[in-house]
Amino acid sequence: MRKQELYNQVIAYFKEAMPVAETELHYATPFQLLVAVILSAQCTDKRVNMVTPPLFHDYPTAEALSFATPDVIYEYIRSVSYPRNKATHLVGMAKMLQQEFGGEVPQDLDELVRLPGVGRKTANVIQAVVFNKAAMAVDTHVFRVSHRIGLVDDKHTTPFAVEKELVKYLPDNIIPKAHHWLILHGRYVCMARKPKCDVCGLKLLCKHYKRQSVMEEVKAKRN
Repeated sequence: MRKQELYNQVIAYFKEAMPVAETELHYATPFQLLVAVILSAQCTDKRVNMVTPPLFHDYPTAEALSFATPDVIYEYIRSVSYPRNKATHLVGMAKMLQQEFGGEVPQDLDELVRLPGVGRKTANVIQAVVFNKAAMAVDTHVFRVSHRIGLVDDKHTTPFAVEKELVKYLPDNIIPKAHHWLILHGRYVCMARKPKCDVCGLKLLCKHYKRQSVMEEVKAKRN
């Protein structure tokens, strides 16, 4: 099967199986989403959603957060991963938004990645979710699922390489939703340790499933 045909079939599957696909982070404004995504690095969305309500209540805008200190913010987010670093990043991010962008979250990738705590993945999430741009954020779920299905080859060993390959074959208007398709599929079906291949609607297309089936056949013959 040609690569584009595989992509077309995967897209068709997700369109039917997951017509509504969006972030599971809770937020009300672009600024709040940016805060939540920074907090979600190496942390679950569920945990982030537990700590953000009081944080957003007391610091709903970049202006409000810019007057806080990392020590104060730490007390709100102490249960997430790397809370001290993230507290410092959040305050620094808010200050830069105020000083250079009038408190508004910028759309441009180069401007976003200048913000403390914002890497390419976080910037792409903001571009896709807030501004509906054709930006593919590659987290651990997207990285794993893309390789397992066969959307990207084994030679694509970095998130940036995976990102470039995915946007090469995905239509621009699909990319923002495809990001969530792959994340949610990886979170609830194609898990890292025990993928639920038996209930996966993509298994007949999946490179990983085919490899596992062949290995099981060989093992059965040996026994």
